[in-house]
Amino acid sequence: MVGTLITVAPTGAESSKSDVPALPCTLDELVATATACEAAGAAVIHIHVRDADAAPTLDLGYVRAAVEAVREATDLVVQVSSGGAVTDTEDARAAVLDTGPDAASLTCGTVNFGTDVFMNRWELIERLYLAMREREIVPEFELFDLGHVATMQRLLDRHGPPYGGRVHCDLVMGVPGGMPGTAAAVTACVAALPAGATWSATGVGRTTLPVMLAALAAGGHLRVGMEDTLTFAPGEAVRDNAQLVERAATLATLAQRPALSTQEARTMLGVRESRSSAAGTGVR
Repeated sequence: MVGTLITVAPTGAESSKSDVPALPCTLDELVATATACEAAGAAVIHIHVRDADAAPTLDLGYVRAAVEAVREATDLVVQVSSGGAVTDTEDARAAVLDTGPDAASLTCGTVNFGTDVFMNRWELIERLYLAMREREIVPEFELFDLGHVATMQRLLDRHGPPYGGRVHCDLVMGVPGGMPGTAAAVTACVAALPAGATWSATGVGRTTLPVMLAALAAGGHLRVGMEDTLTFAPGEAVRDNAQLVERAATLATLAQRPALSTQEARTMLGVRESRSSAAGTGVR
């Protein structure tokens, strides 16, 4: 029986702490969230970091502290965002790879992002991909549109397989400006993926449940979290990230594909077994 990889994206770079008090922004809140989500069934945590004022940041001190604290407190696969916020520079986005994560997101194209533009030039995509391989970081290819699948394939054709030898993608669906969060969109993207690739799906906002159910039906995996979803049901705010992970794990069990353990996730993704405590110092 094939299980389900559950990734939690607890914070993101879009929502403000003042608007969403339950959003984990401090280091203590992030660690508590990671611990609760691991207990609920998550195997991977996708980290965006906030500063002392709860503003999104790619400051390496904050990112490194988050990576090390989550790793010390949990067995989760620690994945950092190389996307950051839409206002972050390419150099800052590349620098987070020096903080020693197990994995990192790699967005495979530019996309309209609400009223903003999330810029991902081909040169940046190549730069991040090669830097991840050099640092033995497993990429998760973030695909916001069908064209991003083609860009990922171009990247693989030109530069060969990623570190770990596995191709794992996340279909990010329902972003205003990207592909819709529908079963038809899931089917179209999955049909275009390279043979042997694994994939998860993220449904933003009200597309969360349709995308989750479509992904489970099609043999995919799940990403949930308050980065993408702030409403649990109509008129009901999300209590915390663990609530979203619990729902995903329950649905995965009902689909007879229960949540993978962290060790099973590492094997599936090709993540190395352990990392030096001297993350970011060049010691590997």
